[in-house]
Amino acid sequence: MTLHIPFENSYARLPDRFYSRLAPVPVKAPTLLAFNDALAADLGIAPGAVEDMAQVFAGNMLPDGAEPLAQVYAGHQFGGFSPQLGDGRAHLLGEVMKNDGQRLDIQLKGSGLTPYSRMGDGRAWLGPVLREYVVSEAMHALGIPTTRALAAVATGESVYRETGALPGAVLTRVASSHLRVGTFQYFAARRDIPGLRALFEYTVKRHAPNAETPADLLQTVAERQAGLVAQWMSIGFIHGVMNTDNTTISGETIDYGPCAFMDSYHPDTVYSSIDAHGRYAFSSQPNVIVWNMAQLATALVALMPDQDAAVEDFTNIIHAMPDRIHSHWLRAYGRKIGIADATPEDESLIVDLLRLMAENRADFTNTFNALSNGAPRDQFLDPTAFDTWEPRWRSRIEAEDNPQDTMRTANPIYIPRNHRIEQMIQSAVAGDFRPFDRLMRVLSRPCDAQPDAQDLMRPPEPSEVVQQTFCGT
Repeated sequence: MTLHIPFENSYARLPDRFYSRLAPVPVKAPTLLAFNDALAADLGIAPGAVEDMAQVFAGNMLPDGAEPLAQVYAGHQFGGFSPQLGDGRAHLLGEVMKNDGQRLDIQLKGSGLTPYSRMGDGRAWLGPVLREYVVSEAMHALGIPTTRALAAVATGESVYRETGALPGAVLTRVASSHLRVGTFQYFAARRDIPGLRALFEYTVKRHAPNAETPADLLQTVAERQAGLVAQWMSIGFIHGVMNTDNTTISGETIDYGPCAFMDSYHPDTVYSSIDAHGRYAFSSQPNVIVWNMAQLATALVALMPDQDAAVEDFTNIIHAMPDRIHSHWLRAYGRKIGIADATPEDESLIVDLLRLMAENRADFTNTFNALSNGAPRDQFLDPTAFDTWEPRWRSRIEAEDNPQDTMRTANPIYIPRNHRIEQMIQSAVAGDFRPFDRLMRVLSRPCDAQPDAQDLMRPPEPSEVVQQTFCGT
């Protein structure tokens, strides 16, 4: 085998109760659909023959040094606690070390049954695999902390869902780790203090080397998540399934299931077909991440010698989160309207614009982009609504040095719009991967004007609107 992955594994050294060791389930006829050459080079992976890469990234062939395992974890799903979840269709092959010393996981997703599959089949179909590939790489290009996509493989087998037989696929995902809030919840729920302490020590070494106590770790993770959610809000991104098992310790976006980007702005927007009550609506995401961090705090309390004092300290950290999120939000949205370092006095200017956008069904991405590069009033059903706001805005940005440059770097021109993702998936199912390749090319430069990609800026026509997004399970 010419393909070389420089594995240096650490999670597999943890006690056996942290995972189940097992190989991916082979597939019938793997075909390599996409490979991220730039990411591979960054990871020190030497690509091999296409046939070999298809076999490896489908799970049919294990490269030297791989130690495949499925991780166990728990989690709150839509507010209800499940004491055991785990990788039901994923296998961690191992870890690699970048030249800068960062350790990264390489995981196959859709790679077959594990002890944690519950009622699932352990597989993924082509649509969600390509969605995660495109959206995660788009998020990376936007500067949002995220897992990455290394490869996508067609399995040559069918996957059966409610709509019938669909083409199967496997995604190779790269992450700073797959440690989640739910990983801590798993051991805390079992009152497995030795396991919880081993997890804490491993996590500190990998993700928070300056943390000395569980409170330090909680503070670190809370700050990362506060910044991450504010970044989501600044690009109109809706995760769709912010369960604690989908909330990473590293502060990376993970699990692009029923995710979506808003077209017309409205704070209560929900896309996920399984979010019947809007728990994870766009505007609810800051509140949800605070709740999720409270669950991490609850799990970590068991490690503290004085738990009463710990509850007080942890509560203070959690109660400080809304202000931290808001601080990140204010800075991000200030930049979107040309203010390099927004102050609380600028908040009403931002809030008033968002209110007018919601009332006039303005396209989120195009409106902000047009502030620096177009005709923003044309985005409003009633253009005079923008006219009432514009003088205040222009008066404010007169004090800024380079407001146009600030806006251009803060406001993407191109995002992975839902209708374009769906069109891409339909084409791929039919065997045409040109829309996939085009999205990957354009979205890799989201803030650069690309004359041949103007159609990708267009909001959906009424017949193209995506009303709901779905998990791939």
